[in-house]
Amino acid sequence: MLAKTYDPKQFEERIYETWEKSGCFKTEIDPAKKPFTIVMPPPNITGQLHMGHALDQTLQDVLIRWKRMQGYAALWVPGTDHASIATEVKVVDKIREEEGKTKEELGREEFLKRAWEWKKVYGGRITEQVRKLGNSCDWDRERFTMDEGCNKAVTEFFVDLYKEGLIYRGNRLINWCPSCKTTLSDAEVEHEDKQGKYYYVRYDAADGSGDSIVVATSRPETIFADTAIAVSPEDERYTALVGKEFTVPTTDRKVKLITDSYPDMTKGTGAVKITPAHDFNDFEVGERHGLEVLSCIDFDGKMSDLAGKYKGLDRYDCRKQFVKELEETGHLVKTEDMTIPVGGCYRCGTVIEPMLSDQWFVKMEPLAKKAIEVAKNGDLVHVPERFEKIYLHWLENIKDWCISRQLWWGHRIPAYYCQDCGEIIVEKEAPHTCPKCGSSRLKQDEDVLDTWFSSGLWPFSTLGWPEETEDFKYFYPTDVLVTGYDIIFFWVVRMVFSAMYSTEKSPFKYVYVHGLVRDAQGRKMSKSLGNGIDPLEMIDEYGADALRFMLMTGITPGNDMRFQTEKIESARNFANKLWNASRFVLMNAEDAQIISEEEAFKNLKDEDKWIISRINDVAKEVTANLEKFELSFAGQKIYDFIWNEYCDWYIEIVKGRLYGEDGADRNTAVFVLIKVLKDMLKLLHPFMPFITEEIWSYLPEKEGMLINAGWPEYDGNIDYSESVEKIELVMEAVRSIRNIRAEAGALPSRKLNAIIVAEGKAADMLSSDERYIKNLANITNITFVSDKSNAPQDVMSGVVSGAEILIPLDDLLDYEAELERLEKEKEKLIKEVKRIEGKLSNEGFVKKAPEKVVNEEKAKLANYNDMLEKVMSRLEQVKGKLSK
Repeated sequence: MLAKTYDPKQFEERIYETWEKSGCFKTEIDPAKKPFTIVMPPPNITGQLHMGHALDQTLQDVLIRWKRMQGYAALWVPGTDHASIATEVKVVDKIREEEGKTKEELGREEFLKRAWEWKKVYGGRITEQVRKLGNSCDWDRERFTMDEGCNKAVTEFFVDLYKEGLIYRGNRLINWCPSCKTTLSDAEVEHEDKQGKYYYVRYDAADGSGDSIVVATSRPETIFADTAIAVSPEDERYTALVGKEFTVPTTDRKVKLITDSYPDMTKGTGAVKITPAHDFNDFEVGERHGLEVLSCIDFDGKMSDLAGKYKGLDRYDCRKQFVKELEETGHLVKTEDMTIPVGGCYRCGTVIEPMLSDQWFVKMEPLAKKAIEVAKNGDLVHVPERFEKIYLHWLENIKDWCISRQLWWGHRIPAYYCQDCGEIIVEKEAPHTCPKCGSSRLKQDEDVLDTWFSSGLWPFSTLGWPEETEDFKYFYPTDVLVTGYDIIFFWVVRMVFSAMYSTEKSPFKYVYVHGLVRDAQGRKMSKSLGNGIDPLEMIDEYGADALRFMLMTGITPGNDMRFQTEKIESARNFANKLWNASRFVLMNAEDAQIISEEEAFKNLKDEDKWIISRINDVAKEVTANLEKFELSFAGQKIYDFIWNEYCDWYIEIVKGRLYGEDGADRNTAVFVLIKVLKDMLKLLHPFMPFITEEIWSYLPEKEGMLINAGWPEYDGNIDYSESVEKIELVMEAVRSIRNIRAEAGALPSRKLNAIIVAEGKAADMLSSDERYIKNLANITNITFVSDKSNAPQDVMSGVVSGAEILIPLDDLLDYEAELERLEKEKEKLIKEVKRIEGKLSNEGFVKKAPEKVVNEEKAKLANYNDMLEKVMSRLEQVKGKLSK
């Protein structure tokens, strides 16, 4: 028998082990089945399970479990990401703490040994944690972005792009993180508006004419690397000065005033300094005009030789000191507080420095075209649709992607340099000799590839590409990619253009975009705020099912959700309600004879037909919701059915039959209870897999485990509309009586009599099932009348479909108790009236208090007088009743 109390700790871990050992998650290629594939967004091996993972992965598991039950060959591929920067930082810190060495002192080979050791110890931690959520992934197919197969795919992709001229090595401006000591792609730079200053600096004409020009800059420390000043060709203020040379403040260098489309006449002074080595827009201006590119900041974020006496200073320390010098020399005209957009490293938050560097780039425009086309022609669908605009905007404005990173942990770039002739060789296999000069002195590029280069291949590299494996042919393209809106640019875009190039197919049909899990105040969860909620702690306290159900019923596609403890408590209460109801059914099944469906269906009563019809409709509605990715609506419909219709109505209605003398009727009731419970468990299973599997294991006449059971299908032949109408009218009547009882303050245990005014069909339906009304509303006797002419006058009434229900006041009220209550209420109101009258008669209060406060007191007085009048009137009525 099912345990007396619901305790998820007693079975969640056991059930997961049973599923895994029984091969329930393993997916076989089956030509008779349709495939349904999801690849798990690979969490970083440095990661700890957080609420974002819990949401993201539960969404995927709901879809996978549902499709598996529908008969699909449902494959969910799990895996982890090597996370170049994050992992390297962890390993470097570990080496420094334990060995007192830098990675350079250790050497590349030894460092990578340590990195792989770290991965072995910590890399599996997060996959063990996600198991606690109940994820039904095919763990036999678990992948790692640096495993042998993924490494082969990355090399193949790189070399193919290079041979087609879509990867090139160039000296261009890149995003540089001075802390992580590596380049970053545009998508890895997080932009934030910060309070800063505009410094208005005067540049004097080099010819001694006395002419000058003032420019506004937020980065005065880069003035040392200026190679021009630019104004709009339409800016008439500067027409006479165009072509003149101006001296860079505090230096002997001269720069020309040029015209370009970039300067905005309405911003600052309309004149901008051009520093091609330290600003992306300036770099483009420099290319258009053939300007010299000078750098005054090095890769450590310190000032270079070009900064003269400021050499070696941190860029921000230099700013403070240089601004002081500009002020002293009279070059600083003014400063202005401004909100300035600042780009920071997505890993460490350090402000990035645009730097000129030799790096590897992907030529994006040709690749982006196909990724744009696949969205516009409907082969790739965003859910919700609004995210397609963001996706397209990003692709339509994309710049070449810098893919080289100055790290050691990651996919090493398959490029080799001949030490004798300088030839660059890019091949899938390491060459032994230079094809140009024959030298064997070859050296591989030191850099590794951007993590997102390998993650971009994830939907097809995990299925065997570049080989035409059976898995690749059967399971690719995948069906749904579930992801947060925060990595659309990082990841989704890269997967689509990589897949379109490599496989000529969109990697998935749907992109289901979800929001973030925020705290109760709507703030993003972060370590700095200390507001993070550990899902493992929630699982320990409430169970995985409660966490999953709370997340699924609290989210809508694309929108953030707030984590509130009361919501997970509510989900736990729901699980408890289901547990107790199931235990009640199983206990009653022990004393009943299990009968066939054919026999049961001969003896169905109205309530049986109603609940069978309702579960049939709910199955149809839930399936439709899931098809549209409306997981929250689907979960809520299952919740409402189980809590309200099955537990609060059907079980209460059939209790009389379960305890009655008619054995055949009892058997029918038990049959229906179990039949509907089975379908309920099936519908709920994708959302709450553990509790449903545990209850299922105790049900009579079930086959195998619930995880492998068939999904309930809508049966169009079920037509019990007449019984449904009758029971729903009964429910309406019971609710109406309960509302009257509550309004009158009558206890639920108080026996009442009822008069039902109805005729025709409504009268027939209510009279045929009056026993249910009596039982559920605690009614002793029901009198049916066709009109109210002979009904008592002192009644409370409620209207339902086609009928009016009257309850005599004499039944509802205990007049002695009511008299006592009203007397107390009268005394209380008299005191309040006197108190406020005293306050308002106090001239000091009326004169000194704000008008708003005085008016509020007057309104209170009017309200209390009105209440007192009603209480006095009611007292007279009650006294009249008692005097009879």
